[in-house]
Amino acid sequence: MKQQKPYIERVYRWGLIWNLSVMGILMAFPIVVAILYHAMPDWQGLLGGLMATAPMYWAVGVVEVISYIPMLGAGGSYLSFVTGNISNLKLPCALNALEQAEVKASSEEGEVVSTIAIAVSSIVTTLIIILGVVLIVPLTPLLENPALTPAFDQLVPALFGGLGVVFISRNRKLAIAPILLMLILFIFVPALNEGTVGIMVPVGVVFTLILGRILYKKGVV
Repeated sequence: MKQQKPYIERVYRWGLIWNLSVMGILMAFPIVVAILYHAMPDWQGLLGGLMATAPMYWAVGVVEVISYIPMLGAGGSYLSFVTGNISNLKLPCALNALEQAEVKASSEEGEVVSTIAIAVSSIVTTLIIILGVVLIVPLTPLLENPALTPAFDQLVPALFGGLGVVFISRNRKLAIAPILLMLILFIFVPALNEGTVGIMVPVGVVFTLILGRILYKKGVV
């Protein structure tokens, strides 16, 4: 009888396969379109644009891997990086599921819980997108109603606010400095706005990890 590989080994194997497959598909689409429609890009302009923007995304990619994996676990991280929208959707879903199950992402139970939460989140998101595409025309007048605009603007802050209350109340000493740092940056640095949240979340995580290590050594937390 063939011995089955441990769960974590299968997670790494299939996670690597699917991540590389998705990467290949994403890269293949523009190449195929360019070939079919004879619309090759301006290589000089493309290279110039990549030189200006790619280094920032490389740095963010490295920071996100370091900061998200401890919170999502291996399986949840592979799935999140394939499906995307981590900071706004996958991370809150995983953290809430881990909180409700009272397990850590680094444990075997946490691995399973986090992966299931992110998988369900991805399925629900896909179904909602399909429903939205079908109903976009009849719902457009309602969605564009100015009276609903303030509510839509507060969906993400409300989601993170609910999670924040739980985690901040449990780690008050550790939470004060990161909150103050983000408030100062977003208030006094005009270039930072809602479009840079995806970059600042990993920055805040790394800052909190370093601060937590320092406070731990000093016996504060």
